[in-house]
Amino acid sequence: MSMPKLGLVPRLIIAIIIGIILGSYAPVPLNRLVVTLASIFSSFLKFIIPLMILAFVTMGIADLSQGAGKLLATTAGISYGSTLFAGTCAFFVALNLFPHFITADLLSNIGDPEAGMLQPFFGIPMPPLLDVISAVVLSFVLGLCISSMRGKEITDSLYNAISDFSHIINAVLRNVIIPLLPLYICGTFVNMTVSGQTFAILSILWKVFLTVIIMHLIFLVLAFFVGGAVSKKNPAVLMKNQIPGYLSAVGTQSSAATIPVNLKCAEADGVSKEIRNFVIPLCANIHMAGSMITITSCVTSVLMMYDMPINLGIIVPFIMTLGIAMMASPGAPGGSIMTALPFLPMVGIPSDSAIASLLIALYITQDSFGTACNVSGDNAIAVVIETIYQKYIKKEELA
Repeated sequence: MSMPKLGLVPRLIIAIIIGIILGSYAPVPLNRLVVTLASIFSSFLKFIIPLMILAFVTMGIADLSQGAGKLLATTAGISYGSTLFAGTCAFFVALNLFPHFITADLLSNIGDPEAGMLQPFFGIPMPPLLDVISAVVLSFVLGLCISSMRGKEITDSLYNAISDFSHIINAVLRNVIIPLLPLYICGTFVNMTVSGQTFAILSILWKVFLTVIIMHLIFLVLAFFVGGAVSKKNPAVLMKNQIPGYLSAVGTQSSAATIPVNLKCAEADGVSKEIRNFVIPLCANIHMAGSMITITSCVTSVLMMYDMPINLGIIVPFIMTLGIAMMASPGAPGGSIMTALPFLPMVGIPSDSAIASLLIALYITQDSFGTACNVSGDNAIAVVIETIYQKYIKKEELA
């Protein structure tokens, strides 16, 4: 009988514990070796990130524009609005709540994130093929052109090539990036322990973790109350029907893998087959409210920890950009935070810094709950779209 495979979250927790132990007791050469390996991984990650953006954002836009006109526009608009609303609310909650446990005393213990850290023995330069902004612009150009010209002025060849490319990048993420993340996080915590910051940071992060999960649940209650009000259905029944989908997402950490279960939940909600088969797979790629709550909260907490500037003028453009960039982020655990990395400089966080790796660790340890919030919100949207379709869009089509 084969041993059950250890999930990503347990491996990350083990990596953090090992990093703390090594940083506390291991000789400097061994710690520098771990830091060196983590540094090489970081260089590879910087190389892959623009390719991830090019593959996933292009594919997301190309697929998004293939659909049923008003129904597509309505679903996409509600999904994007929900994601922005979730991120903005999370920011205000974090801004007002986090200062109660991110105190001046703790901030004095954290200090400069790079001070006192070990340097790698050597590095391997891996310059990206294109920078992040170029990748974003090229993604939009390709995605929009493919969606509007495909089947008219161009064949499916370019679409299929981008699709194959996205599968390749997804395989790299699933088979290389995600499996090696524990090494990366271990190296980060080795360095933070050597510099004396680990325990001050952990005393904050567990409170952030609990706050984020509570925000996910509050968002879902609000979403299903809105869905119930629009559809004239009992929100308590809608939430009860969603339990299998929520638990499935917690277990798989993947919106894509939860689609079959979520379709059953939508059927139990009384959503017609044509609507649930359209809305649920689409929203699995474009509705990222739970991920946005998590990323916004984590970014806000880290900015506070390192006494960096933070206000609506910084956060709102970040949320709006990320709401688009996360479209079609891969189903592998941690896909959203990987997509977010190149945009961290918008809020003043270098994407290859110790702070960024801390964000990755904080995000992925609760990624399953963020995914569960994403997919559960998909069904709240589905009942709204069902009502809009039956009352307005379908009548116009029949007329």
